[in-house]
Amino acid sequence: MTGTLSLVRLALRRDRVIMPLWVVLIAVVPVSYVTSIGDLYPTDAARAQFAATTGNSAAFVTLYGRLYGSSLGELVTWRGGFIPVMVGLISLLTVIRHTRTDEEAGRRELVGATVVGRHATLAAALVATVLANLALGGLSALILTSQGLEAHGSLAYGAQLISAGLVFAAVGAVAAQLTTGAGSARGIGISVLGAAYLVRVVGDLGAMAGGDLSWFTWVSPLGWVTEMRPFGQERWWIPTLAVGVALALMVVAVALSARRDVGAGLLPSRLGPASAGPLLRSPLALAWRLHRGLLLAWAAGFAALGLVFGSITRSVGDMLGDNAALQEVFVRMGGTQGLIDAYLSAIMGILGLIASAYAIQAALKLRAEEASLRAEPLLATRVGRLRWAGSHLFFALLGPATVLAVAGVTTGLTHGLNTGDVGRELPRVLGATLAQLPAVWTLAAVAIALFGLLPRLAVLAWAALALCLLITLIGPILQLDQVFLDVSPFTHIPKVPAAALTATPLLWLTAVAAALLATGLAGLRRRDIPVP
Repeated sequence: MTGTLSLVRLALRRDRVIMPLWVVLIAVVPVSYVTSIGDLYPTDAARAQFAATTGNSAAFVTLYGRLYGSSLGELVTWRGGFIPVMVGLISLLTVIRHTRTDEEAGRRELVGATVVGRHATLAAALVATVLANLALGGLSALILTSQGLEAHGSLAYGAQLISAGLVFAAVGAVAAQLTTGAGSARGIGISVLGAAYLVRVVGDLGAMAGGDLSWFTWVSPLGWVTEMRPFGQERWWIPTLAVGVALALMVVAVALSARRDVGAGLLPSRLGPASAGPLLRSPLALAWRLHRGLLLAWAAGFAALGLVFGSITRSVGDMLGDNAALQEVFVRMGGTQGLIDAYLSAIMGILGLIASAYAIQAALKLRAEEASLRAEPLLATRVGRLRWAGSHLFFALLGPATVLAVAGVTTGLTHGLNTGDVGRELPRVLGATLAQLPAVWTLAAVAIALFGLLPRLAVLAWAALALCLLITLIGPILQLDQVFLDVSPFTHIPKVPAAALTATPLLWLTAVAAALLATGLAGLRRRDIPVP
């Protein structure tokens, strides 16, 4: 373990922008829930009525988990039921980034040539991720306490997030030992996270129905954390269970690491053909090979989201009831007409933000290829820089269009089947989903501009997405100044289907995206490659 502390400092330095950003962002998000729920349901009776309606909705239980009480703190915790999933995802990706990604790029071998222990890199990645999760839990508890919620419940909420982060950081550590590629390791880790989410859903729905499937909740780590029940009858032994499982997985990761060579994985790698086939002899074909797994995974995820969001629409009317204040919020967020349409337009904005994450990830594949020294041999052939960049831009621009179309079709189809009018609802919802594309392309273009002009700072494209997410989630509720709201391109997207579609803002956003793309490509033509 020699050199672990030095590698921890290195990991924290490398993540000095991303790590504080996601810690602060996730910690701040529940503030909007406290404000909105407290304003919309100011009395115990109003909160109890809301809990009785939403707590028995299978769609909301699927999305957020079970609701165990009607106090303000319990409603806030329930509304943030998807946050532990986000914490688990970020934690496992962080561990893989500092282990398998570095190993795949050759940095692990260089570091290993110095005076460091064999397991120092793995230990440093886990320590840095654990520190980030502890900071997140502590900051979340402090913020909720500052909003007037009980200290013991706020601490339990923070412990809930820490528990999820620890377990899936350990999952990421195990996944990093199994394969030779970081992409495969991420696929394994995300698959485990997705399975844990589905098992939690089965257990919660089984418990709601009074069946025999409620025990599934205890099979999933995501089920454990929801069973901690912050602001209710807290179960403080659940974090102990999570810590125990995380430590066991970390021990497994260390044991697996000791059984393999540096640069290798325990699972055998499939050898490719000796020569490229006829469908792998162009930059676009190579880009398809690199992006296809990512595209298919995102498409499957968006299809699932569409089914969930489409099924929830029939519960929106029951949730709103006679609460005029809540109706006003939905109308303000989604337009000026029907409440269901206002809900759909708000959901389309969320889908657009999520699709932006895929667009940025696909655009930054250019930076990953450059940093791993795979771009230079390709550019040494007859392939030019713009042709190489264009092959990846094809997926950064059309990939989000594909996944948004998938989400629009599944949402519209599900909603149409609920209302009995698929022919009307499907095109309306699909059009509202695709209307998000100019804003998504703008964020992808920001990533390309940074890659072309300031490649070392290309990762700041994620900061732009985080800012847009913060504005979308908190801006309308806190009634922020319009100047600040206008920073996000999603603010300018027409709130269809609740409002009429206007082409002017879409054309302006497309023009801005095109200008940013041109700037980034011009910078790419003039700068050195590679920039480490």
